[in-house]
Amino acid sequence: MKRDKLLLMVVNVDWLFLLHRLEIANEALNRGWRVVIAAKGTGREHEIKEQGFEFVNIDISRSGTSLVKEFKTFCKLYFLYKKLHPEVVYQVTMKPVIYGTLVSKFLGISTLNSISGLGYNFTNQRKGRVQKIMIKMMRYGFNKKKNSLIFENEEDCQELRNLNIINIQNTVNVIKGIGVNLEKFSSTQQPLSDKVRILLPTRMLWDKGVREFVEAAILLKKKYNHRAIFVLCGRLDTENKEAVPLEYLEKYQIEGYLEWIGNQNDMVSQYEKADIVVLPSYREGLPVVLMEACAMGKPIVTTDAIGCKECVQEGKNGYKVPVKSVLELAEAIEKLINSPEDRTKMGKASRQKAEKEFDKKRVVKEHLTLCRELLNE
Repeated sequence: MKRDKLLLMVVNVDWLFLLHRLEIANEALNRGWRVVIAAKGTGREHEIKEQGFEFVNIDISRSGTSLVKEFKTFCKLYFLYKKLHPEVVYQVTMKPVIYGTLVSKFLGISTLNSISGLGYNFTNQRKGRVQKIMIKMMRYGFNKKKNSLIFENEEDCQELRNLNIINIQNTVNVIKGIGVNLEKFSSTQQPLSDKVRILLPTRMLWDKGVREFVEAAILLKKKYNHRAIFVLCGRLDTENKEAVPLEYLEKYQIEGYLEWIGNQNDMVSQYEKADIVVLPSYREGLPVVLMEACAMGKPIVTTDAIGCKECVQEGKNGYKVPVKSVLELAEAIEKLINSPEDRTKMGKASRQKAEKEFDKKRVVKEHLTLCRELLNE
């Protein structure tokens, strides 16, 4: 098949592409696009190449603020974009979005920016120097034609409007998350353990609510030591400023009650074994783990934070608690521990919500439609 349209996808790290954008790239390939992936390689580049994509290793530091290193990254993106001059650049996460849109403005390239949450510098009402620089760069970069923006929730979109970042020339779309594969994440299997299993499936970051989850478990230990098990499931992320140290996770492990099992490649089996899925995050775009939990038919306890609250209808498929509230988090979990009937009922409601709102097939089509529209403008 002749591929005369080039889609360049820029993501900060290779594993993130494989986790959340692979289906979009595959669909583009099926539609006749030549697809090049640019990301920081962490040893998974071969998996990307095996899928039929070209791969370019770009060292994008996810949390670095060194002016020299950031300028080098910007220059690498500039020369890559100039060399390839793609019809469309699809950019994910904040640094690729900011740097890539500036480069594309200089070179006259169409951009599709998928803003999957505003990230560390917009959490906890941070107003530091880095955020001010980001805002100025976005205001300048977004002032261009053929710049299409995808947000995962209305609040993130409105925040950028309030900051005068979104330009009148931009096309703005709100698409609920990146979706979930409803065939893969589907289960009628019920947990067989005699203990209620409470699962926190996320990277080990403070702003994902790891401390609150651990403290809620400790608060409930006296009553539920032999009736429940709290499981933290996710990778360490040492590059992130919010990284939870390994020492903390090891210190608070209680065998048979509170355990960290690290990163797991087979998340379907982890959800299958879980009775309750918890994510006490401070802010999200629209969390993939909660969409997956819905698809797996699990009751959810999360926060009323931006992004998280989109996944739960209070009292129907789970509970929402205030951010950083350990006591209310523990109380919501306790209600579900003590009510298998509610867990079953809410689990069914979660699956229904996933089928209605989170089907990845629909999301992939919407993203590719936006790519095509940029060509037609």
